[in-house]
Amino acid sequence: MAALSTEFGDLVQIKKQLISIISQCRERGLVHSVKWASELAFALDPLPVNEHPPPPDLTEEDAEDFDALCLAKSYFDLKEYDRAAYFLRGCRSKKAYFLYMYSRYLSGEKKKDDETVDSLGPLEKGQVRNEALRELRVELSKKHNAGELDGFALYLYGVVLRKLDLLKEAVDIFVAATHALPLHWGAWLELCNLVTNIEMLKSLSLPECWVRDFFLAQMYTELQMITEALQKYQSLIEAGFSKSTYIISQIAVAYHNIRDIDQALALFNELREQDPFRIENMDTFSNLLYVRSMKPELSYLAHNLVEIDKYRVETCCVIGNYYSLRAQHEKAALYFQRALKLNPRCLGAWTLMGHEYMEMKNTSAAIQAYRHAIEVNKRDYRAWYGLGQTYEILKMPFYSLYYYRKAHHLRPNDSRMLVALGECYEKLNQHVEAKKCYWRAYSVGDVERMALLKLAKLHEQLHESDDAAQYYIIYIKDIFSCGEQLEHAEVGTALRYLGYYYFKKGMYDESSFCAQRCCDYNDARDAGKALLMQISAMREQGDASPQEMSTPGVFTPLSNNAATPIRRVSPLDLSSVTP
Repeated sequence: MAALSTEFGDLVQIKKQLISIISQCRERGLVHSVKWASELAFALDPLPVNEHPPPPDLTEEDAEDFDALCLAKSYFDLKEYDRAAYFLRGCRSKKAYFLYMYSRYLSGEKKKDDETVDSLGPLEKGQVRNEALRELRVELSKKHNAGELDGFALYLYGVVLRKLDLLKEAVDIFVAATHALPLHWGAWLELCNLVTNIEMLKSLSLPECWVRDFFLAQMYTELQMITEALQKYQSLIEAGFSKSTYIISQIAVAYHNIRDIDQALALFNELREQDPFRIENMDTFSNLLYVRSMKPELSYLAHNLVEIDKYRVETCCVIGNYYSLRAQHEKAALYFQRALKLNPRCLGAWTLMGHEYMEMKNTSAAIQAYRHAIEVNKRDYRAWYGLGQTYEILKMPFYSLYYYRKAHHLRPNDSRMLVALGECYEKLNQHVEAKKCYWRAYSVGDVERMALLKLAKLHEQLHESDDAAQYYIIYIKDIFSCGEQLEHAEVGTALRYLGYYYFKKGMYDESSFCAQRCCDYNDARDAGKALLMQISAMREQGDASPQEMSTPGVFTPLSNNAATPIRRVSPLDLSSVTP
């Protein structure tokens, strides 16, 4: 916080800087940067009349180009980009030059979209290129080598390089753009999309500016470093941005990423109260409602967004989630396709469409959708995880293992990735690795409470009965301690195994306790009753060896291998727990 206090100490100065950059971006048609800066400015106290920054002084070149710039900007605002570029030919001011090049770039983007929107589906749309890019790169490169590009033109040059997949060069240009114009959020955001890991982030030479903290907070969220992201956003709130809807939305997204659903839902509801016509991030909100199966709330959200703007990407994704929750997967996929027609780089739509194709058992289309998601953002763990699941269905465990490893690398503390890895290793008979994955999944907080059960069953299959019993005990205690009913819980299976395990050990009291508890579960009731009869018979016989009693194929006799030490497992203490 000490570092922030020096940079954020003068909020009046920050407000002036925001007002200035809003004006500069608006003149150049950079609407998203205008929106970001305006939201931040709105969160700060208004300035008195005498504190408002004066407009920048006009240079001689600006004065010469003024009329042409006003005319071209009017055409630009009407999306007549070629017309705007035509009237800016020969203008010498930097502002006019940027708008000239930006108009040509957007003209190429518009033509690309017009060519593909009807003729191709969303799966092929990403393959069409903007024909103007190479020409723009040549011209901007010459200006850059001559040192004639300002911060805005550097940003455009970086965008052109990124579109041409020259990512390393693009990163260098965007870093230069942030140094030339630190207040332009668009350059920071583009840089955010190109940084792939924390090492790369640390290697960047970034300017010392208060915007850098917003960039780092966003970057930490993207890199799944959620604790650091939340700390950074909390510091920004304490520094004076407590009213910022942008920060509230980013914190909500961060909680969504760590599956803290209650916190995320509360923040999104707060956001909706403050900004009821907001569409941005509502697709993430719908994901949370979907996970919680909150059908009425999701239906209300979908209808509300349709009334606001039915042709927004987020609206299509929300409707797709609504139909998916109703198990109408064909309709859901249709709406995700509509979202991709509107924006082929919409990461969430690609991933969600992959999920729908999986539900429809169309694995080839699912693979294609997930691959497109990865092309848009290689940090999307959901797409890597989805590919792993798809290849698992196709019974190709080596492929699954590769994709699950990628997902795990992006989410090292997500138990679902670890359990999936463990299952893959188990199928490939790499039991040591499988055991490590299951135990690690339990250690980091097993959200689905499946890791211990799978670990115990693996030890059971390998006839490692002491270890299997130990993990079944931990599993039962873990299930009862969570205080909620889990559909997939196999407490009966665990109790049945432990009952026969203790029976084999001659520990009849513990075995009887487990057998009695087995009677509370339909899947283990018969085995529990049979075991109670065997225990009763054993007690009547006195000192007869338990090995002489026949047991159904529930428990494999202990190995007599002297090389394997047999540990005595502590008795199961569940007396204080009522299943």
